[in-house]
Amino acid sequence: MNQPVEKFGAPTHDGFYRLIQKKISDYQLKIPLEIRLWGGQTYRFGNDEPAVKVLVNDRNGLKALHQLDELRICEAYMNGSLDVVGDMLGFVSLRRALRDSHPLHTLWRRIEPWFMGRVPTDRQAIAAHYDFPSEFYLKFLDPTRCYSQAVFESDDETLETAQRRKLDFAIESCRLKPGDRVLDVGGGWGSFMEHAGQRGIQVTSLTISHESERFLTDLIHRRQLPCRVLNQDYFDYVSPEPYDAIVILGVMEHLPDYPAVLRQFQRLLKPGGRGYLDASAFREKYAKPSFIAQYVFPADHAYFCLHDFLTAVAKTPLEVLTVHNDRHSYFLTCKAWAEKLELSRDEIIRRWGETLYRRFRLYLWGSAYGFLSHSIEAFRVVLERPR
Repeated sequence: MNQPVEKFGAPTHDGFYRLIQKKISDYQLKIPLEIRLWGGQTYRFGNDEPAVKVLVNDRNGLKALHQLDELRICEAYMNGSLDVVGDMLGFVSLRRALRDSHPLHTLWRRIEPWFMGRVPTDRQAIAAHYDFPSEFYLKFLDPTRCYSQAVFESDDETLETAQRRKLDFAIESCRLKPGDRVLDVGGGWGSFMEHAGQRGIQVTSLTISHESERFLTDLIHRRQLPCRVLNQDYFDYVSPEPYDAIVILGVMEHLPDYPAVLRQFQRLLKPGGRGYLDASAFREKYAKPSFIAQYVFPADHAYFCLHDFLTAVAKTPLEVLTVHNDRHSYFLTCKAWAEKLELSRDEIIRRWGETLYRRFRLYLWGSAYGFLSHSIEAFRVVLERPR
């Protein structure tokens, strides 16, 4: 390691350099790194040309780096105290050397639904992420508008091809045909509704996002789909007639009460009906980075915990038909979203502000690294209610 220093009136920070150097050594971080202070003083780590350059624009940015706290560094980046140039995937990989302990916020996130009520808390949390204008999300989603993992057969496939394969898989796994009735939990931007509705499948989409409800209502009208949208919470939903299938694309993270989810499956599915779900997953259900918990998915959003879910299924008559691991596919999905977001940087900043762009840049690249490093999983699961 070396330490070239350019002095333009900025103070030296030898203790800061030694701190960063020790962390890089302790965690065996291999990526060549450059940190440049606002006065011009530069620190380099590694012998190769830096793949990542962190620009420290003020003392708040320097303080965040000194703390080596993941949340504070993310906040400093979002407010412009830090900038990142170069390999963004490499930058988020540095999180391995950072601490992330904020117990009071973690505790409140777990108990908030008990104080505020499950449904109001869910509505507030969903609005915090999904009620930005739909046009913002369409800047980084592919033409299917699917906001969960695609299913890739090769790394060089387009995201749209891989997403359509996933949507086809959901339809085929549930053995759906024209005229069948499907409950789509968390309609999003209508990826499943449109894909199935164009085949004559009757889809009822539930959403608690007002922006999603407006988008889906317009989509049904424009495409003349045999579908409908209801602004209603899944746990409160009652249907006079059971469904042929229930589909939950990328929404299980918002439904951490698995026994309640499965009770609804048994109430709403016909005998012989099937359920399909996919989700990002983690072995510890409520382990979530503080940045994600505060700025991306608030309240008790939790990564899907497969073993907890299967334990809950085992206490019901429902049968597990298939489980698929999509970790690498979700890495490719998030990487494609992040790259497309960056291509739309100028327009996003002009229309919705730089803070929102920076927030989602961290979120999408951070998620991509999580899947790449095997710290996050992703699964597809197919269930059946026995006849």
